[in-house]
Amino acid sequence: MGVIVLTLAPFPFRIRYKLAHFWATAVLWLTKLICQLDYTIEGLENISENQNAIILCKHQSAWETIALYAIFPPQVTVIKRELLWLPIWGWAAATLKPIALNRQNQLSALKKLIRDGKMRLNEGLWILIFPEGTRTKPGVPTKFNLGGCLLAEKSQYPVIPVAHNAGEFWPRYSFLKYPGTITVRIGPLIPSEGRKAIELNYEAEAWVESAMKDIHLTNRE
Repeated sequence: MGVIVLTLAPFPFRIRYKLAHFWATAVLWLTKLICQLDYTIEGLENISENQNAIILCKHQSAWETIALYAIFPPQVTVIKRELLWLPIWGWAAATLKPIALNRQNQLSALKKLIRDGKMRLNEGLWILIFPEGTRTKPGVPTKFNLGGCLLAEKSQYPVIPVAHNAGEFWPRYSFLKYPGTITVRIGPLIPSEGRKAIELNYEAEAWVESAMKDIHLTNRE
């Protein structure tokens, strides 16, 4: 699939993105067929076709990095620069307008996030950010980095929080996937007009952590 995306590099972004969307949808279908791993979504009504936003998503697994391409409208992902160096996959990902950051230089990375993020948002694209910075085990609390909400403050685009329990079925760094149903919960848009990044970050983080606890308790019942 990466080779096909690369061959489409001269074509408009929307064509390459449709292929990426198809790939994500196919992976989810195959995961259900082969691994008996399905998913359910709560809060789809919070996704508006008329208002793109900055997605702040819990990061537990490789699953959500694929699934959100199938769930949300056209989006770009904030990733570490080194991923684009991977043969085929990384080169193909580079054609999908990612915001690739050099984490070794945090100030430069933040400036690039805000500059490129504004550009992508003004193009009508959504931006996917994993504010924890890395995948964490289920049940391990991790603080949100402020970058996504700084972008929201500077751009005045809203934030939309996303919680899920994919790590319970598709653990990080694991080849094995376990049968069951992943719960994805999409929160309401959090407006950013006239608000500071730290306030937005606190609200988004609190919503995600509360949703995570509720998802865990519901699944135990």
